Amino acid sequence: MARPRMFDEERALDAAMHTFWEKGYEATSTQDLCEATGLGRSSIYNTFKSKRDLFERALAHYIDTMTTAQLAILEDSRRSAADRIRALFAMVVDGETEHRAGGRSPGCLTVNTTVELAAHDSRTAALLERDTARRLAVLRAVVEEGRRDGSVTSRRDAEALARFVNAAIGGMRVSSQGGADRTTLESIAEVALDALTP
Repeated sequence: MARPRMFDEERALDAAMHTFWEKGYEATSTQDLCEATGLGRSSIYNTFKSKRDLFERALAHYIDTMTTAQLAILEDSRRSAADRIRALFAMVVDGETEHRAGGRSPGCLTVNTTVELAAHDSRTAALLERDTARRLAVLRAVVEEGRRDGSVTSRRDAEALARFVNAAIGGMRVSSQGGADRTTLESIAEVALDALTP
C-alpha cells in the first residue's frame, strides 16, 4: 500500500510557481525548488515527475489564477466596456507595483516564459498560445460591446484593438521589470485607453 503524501501539493505547486516566476525556467535549480517547497528531491520527483512537469503545472496554475482574475473584470457587465478595460489596466498597475523587490517587479510569468522559452519549446508555446487566444477573444468581445455602448469609439478592427491592449499590458509588465514606477505605468495605461476613444 502506498504511503499517503504528507504535504500540501497545492502549496508546493504555488511555491514552485513563485520560484519559476522569480528566476525563470532555466535558472531554477532542483535545489531552488526543494528550498521553496520544503520538499526533498525524491518527493518532488515522485509527485511531479520532473522539473519540466512541475514547471508546466506551475505555469498552468499561474495562467488559471491570473487569467481568471482578468476575465472576471472584463466580463463584469455592470460597467461599460471601456471601464472594464480601465479596471484591467488598474489591476495590472496595482499588481506590478505591489510585488516589487529592489525597485523592480517580477513581471508576468507568461510574458517571461514567452521570452525565455516559446521560440524553441513547442509544448510551452502551445500552452501560452491557448491562454493568449482566450484573453484576446474576451478582449475582442469587450471592444465590440464598447462599440455598442458608445464607450469605445475607435474605428480600428476589434481584433487589432484587442491585440493592442494585450500588447500594452505585456509592455507594461516588461517596463515594470526594468524599474518603471507606478506613475509611468499609469501613463502607459492612459495612452492605451486613449487609443480606444480617439
